[in-house]
Formats: sequence, structure tokens, C-alpha cells
Amino acid sequence: MNIKPVYYHTMALAGFFGLFALLMLWNTVLVPSTRFPVAVMLLITVTPLLLPLRGFLNRNRRSCNWMAYVSMIYFLHGSIETYASTTNRLYPCLELILSVMLFLGTTLYVHFSGKQG
Repeated sequence: MNIKPVYYHTMALAGFFGLFALLMLWNTVLVPSTRFPVAVMLLITVTPLLLPLRGFLNRNRRSCNWMAYVSMIYFLHGSIETYASTTNRLYPCLELILSVMLFLGTTLYVHFSGKQG
């Protein structure tokens, strides 16, 4: 079975945009923070995703590597929130799934896209 690298990048894009939408909704509409302003929470949670975005969208292998590293932050956050939260585990579980999609998609894309001179 020979899967083209572009399909892995598409999986990574789905994970990225799903994670981005989840974080935006989670911090604004679904469960807004009562201790911190919404703008501060969005800056803290969404900014790391935006740093390698330009190269990631252009399929730059180095940016895809960095996006894989950034996705592990969200994996850790989702696993900690899933363990710590007793009432609402849906959003952290979605964060886990989407961050794994992003990680696997970027990692497999970089692995199978080959050397770029």
C-alpha cells in the first residue's frame, strides 16, 4: 500500500484546524475562564499553534517538524485535563485526538516526503 505524502499533510491539516477551532470555542463559548480574561487565555492557548503556521501550510518540512513538537504541548494539556477534570472530559479528549492527528500527520508527512535538496 503506497500512500502519498499529501494525504498525511491533509490529515495534519484536519488535526490543526480542528484543534484550532476547539481551542477557540473552548476558551470563548463553551467553558470561558472565570479567573483570566478571554483574550489572555486565547493568547496562551492558540499562539503556539500559529508560530509555524506559514511554513506548515506551504508544506515546509522544517515547519512540519516544529508543528509536530508543538502538538505535543496540546497532547500533554489534554491528558492532564482529562485526568484532573471530573465533570467535563469531552473537550480534553477531543484535544487529545486532534493533537495526535496533527502529530501523526506531520511526522508521517516529513518521513514519507523524502529529501528536499
